[in-house]
Amino acid sequence: MRTDPPIRVLLVDDDPLVRSGLRMMLSGDGDIAVVGEAADGAEVHGAVAEHRPDVVLMDVRMPGVDGIAATEELRSGDGTGPQVLVLTTFDADATVVRALRAGAAGYLLKHTEPERIVEAVRRAAAGEPVLSPSVARALMDRVAGQDPAEGARAPRRRERARTRLELLSTREREVAEAVTAGLSNAEIADRLYMSMGTVKAHVSSALTKLDLSGRIQLALLTHDAQNPD
Repeated sequence: MRTDPPIRVLLVDDDPLVRSGLRMMLSGDGDIAVVGEAADGAEVHGAVAEHRPDVVLMDVRMPGVDGIAATEELRSGDGTGPQVLVLTTFDADATVVRALRAGAAGYLLKHTEPERIVEAVRRAAAGEPVLSPSVARALMDRVAGQDPAEGARAPRRRERARTRLELLSTREREVAEAVTAGLSNAEIADRLYMSMGTVKAHVSSALTKLDLSGRIQLALLTHDAQNPD
């Protein structure tokens, strides 16, 4: 018999059909409960206060306040708020990266298989980033290379990132690089020959030293430091 409380999810999308489909899909899983819905980013703060979700499944493009602005507001506090998974389409590369920089725990494509969405919600609730090792890293690299504004800012951001990462110990940097590669805690533990508890401790220490709110921001900072000229 299950004793753990279900993962509480808030759905945010301006399309009622999308919300209905997500609710049906997620509610069919025994350890996830959809506790509320919102149709615009402007409604998110109130909905979070009312329903206290663990994870917010957030659309990006909405007619009022978009998902990026809503995500930034949710994640700009002390880091105790819900994790945010953004929903987007594959061709919205720059939008995805902006959402990650705003503090999202990851992103999902709207045509993602149902079982992968369920697993992504579980991972986000557990504090692990939903970041594909291949797609997400290539996504960030491609945006940095194609966006002229990003390209102009890249050298300065790279130097700032490298300076900040000097605050970390060697092991903390190794863990940060593994996070950037999209590895789970179990995979990091296996690669670096350490326990899961040690991995979590290194991640927590790195976030504290760098004043970051989550693993995705750690991955982005490490990515910025590694990005070649």
